[in-house]
Amino acid sequence: SSTIIGLKLLPATELHHQHAGEVIIAVLLLQDVIAIVIMLGLQGFGPRRLEPADVAWVLAALPLLIAGAFVIERFLVRYLLARFDTIQEYVFLVAVGWCLGLAQVAEALHLSYEIGAFVAGVALATSPISRFIAESLRPLRDFFLIMFFFALGAGLELEMLGSVLVPGLLLATAVLLIKPAVFRTLLRWEGERGHLALEVGVRLGQMSEFSLLIAVVALETGVIGARASYLIQLATVLSFMLSSYAIGIRYPTPIAASERLRRD
Repeated sequence: SSTIIGLKLLPATELHHQHAGEVIIAVLLLQDVIAIVIMLGLQGFGPRRLEPADVAWVLAALPLLIAGAFVIERFLVRYLLARFDTIQEYVFLVAVGWCLGLAQVAEALHLSYEIGAFVAGVALATSPISRFIAESLRPLRDFFLIMFFFALGAGLELEMLGSVLVPGLLLATAVLLIKPAVFRTLLRWEGERGHLALEVGVRLGQMSEFSLLIAVVALETGVIGARASYLIQLATVLSFMLSSYAIGIRYPTPIAASERLRRD
């Protein structure tokens, strides 16, 4: 999802109990939904264009997947979790199996693994013990987060890096300047307080992780070339680095440079 930087640098107390955390999660979920729609739309471009029958299938399969996920979570997964909720390893395995299983179902329905995993996570978040599950899965989440960036770096072609370094830095800088201002303006327009609107804007100032997936999908479908794809990926990673530093020296985070701002 697009929640790596926004949530990892948000203290747990603020994430679960303060209004800023609610606003950030709402915006990130909306970004995820938009990204999934874009990824579905990209399948209709490039050398393998979707036929009308394929479009109709996607429009039918996606609501079916969402409805089925919430029904199964409500009457089966939730029952299994409640039945043995005192066994942490059992809860861990059920949660992982649920997400992997629904991702496989989504792929079988010709959607994608990412869409299935996202729907599984949203459905699981409605469970009464979702916070306990999140804490149980934290080591696994952090491990695969590291693997995600390792895979991203391993896929980059160093000979092409020089040609996109300056444009990537300019794009990342522009995003980090424009996104906070846009979020601040929109949130103030919605009636949020000025300092909260600014903090949310800064915390969400980086490019989304879904832009990496969109860049890869767009490259595979022939919508963009390899140079444009590497430009997007490099700009995204640079925005992660610069945004993390800016947040760490200004707002409370678990890894803040100052003891005064360091909160878990």
